[in-house]
Amino acid sequence: MEAVPVRVRAYVTCVALAVLFCLLPLPDLRAPWWVVALLAGLYAACEHVVRRRLGGTFYPVLLAGAFLLPPPAAALVPLPGALLSRAEQRPQALRRTWRAAELALAVWGAGRVHWALGGRDSVVGCDFPYALLPCGAAVLAFCAVLTVLDGGILAVAERVPVRRAWRGLLSRSLAPVGVHGLAGLMMAVLWRSPYGPVAALLVLLPMCVSWWVFAQYHRERAAHQATIRALVQAVDIKDGYTRGHSERVGQASVMIARELGMDDDRVEVLRFAGILHDVGKLGVPTRLLRKDGPLTPEERRIIELHPEYGHEMVRGISFLGEARAAILHHHERIDGSGYPYGLAGGQIPESARVVAVADAFDAMTSTRSYSRARPVAAAVAELRRCAGRHFDPGIVDALTRALARHGWHPAVTADVQPADPPGPALPGPPGGDRESVGRGAP
Repeated sequence: MEAVPVRVRAYVTCVALAVLFCLLPLPDLRAPWWVVALLAGLYAACEHVVRRRLGGTFYPVLLAGAFLLPPPAAALVPLPGALLSRAEQRPQALRRTWRAAELALAVWGAGRVHWALGGRDSVVGCDFPYALLPCGAAVLAFCAVLTVLDGGILAVAERVPVRRAWRGLLSRSLAPVGVHGLAGLMMAVLWRSPYGPVAALLVLLPMCVSWWVFAQYHRERAAHQATIRALVQAVDIKDGYTRGHSERVGQASVMIARELGMDDDRVEVLRFAGILHDVGKLGVPTRLLRKDGPLTPEERRIIELHPEYGHEMVRGISFLGEARAAILHHHERIDGSGYPYGLAGGQIPESARVVAVADAFDAMTSTRSYSRARPVAAAVAELRRCAGRHFDPGIVDALTRALARHGWHPAVTADVQPADPPGPALPGPPGGDRESVGRGAP
């Protein structure tokens, strides 16, 4: 607790006091306490299973409580589960208190809106589709309260500007919480129907199954990211002068892919392709990657094997899809002068043509041991000059449009600089790697 700033403890205390204020009418309230206890126990079980085993947050039980109970009673439903839940970081007591207080306020707000719009009568009478209106308003109120509180704690704890702290929180939560709200409405309607609470609990089974599938997808995605991160870190350690280059090429590849109108799945594949395009350098001797000055013809031939090394390394990783072709062919040139196979024009996979432009652009705008960084405008001018010979003109145009619209703000910058100031830029085409140097100016 001592490590927590006073302003954070004060903020959490104020939110907890607000919850107590919302609970003041409880002594005079005639509420079905067995329903409160059952829903509170059910939410505590869901909190344990979903948050600890699957990850994420499970709101249908809380929203069902907002639809079934008076607002002060509904605010009690999240308290046991949140207060008894496991906190991953210290101070655990403060984090549990914060979690319980914000959920209680969110449920209370949703319940107030739902009851104010006559939602209780529509649930009891199964009045569809009118029941959807108060339900939707309650979900919106639930999201709004969480947004205000989460943005507030971010602004107070991290000193993030208020406008930035709240940016995007509401829009990101509406869709998933809306699905949970429909499940909560189904629970409430079945609970008040002749089928009773047992039928209402059955609604949770398909929700839990779908949540498990969703969690498995995210775990698999996290495993993919960890695999890629490990490979990239290995390349960065080996080739210190290009540290961060892979991530920046991935970022530029995404900009190009979006400008070309590719769907989200292909954009993601292009990001993987850009990040992993140089993974084959793990098979190249470190002394060649870190050599100052021009490479000999024999040294260039050795380094030019890295696309094939990279392709062999990732060939068995099924989720990379067409990124494997980009890794193999990103040094091919439109006029057929590239390597490893001398492909030309449309023979080069589109993913490889995208990564080639992104790779060359970052190489020219980053400081290397053998060249100084060029301004973005100069790099774009060089890409345009080489379009049609080394690079696909349409992809160069796509990068140009994306840069004009969004600018170039790389998330990763080179954090390792040569010990001595680099000498004059060596002649060579605007390729992304050392092996390009010495091939002759285009």
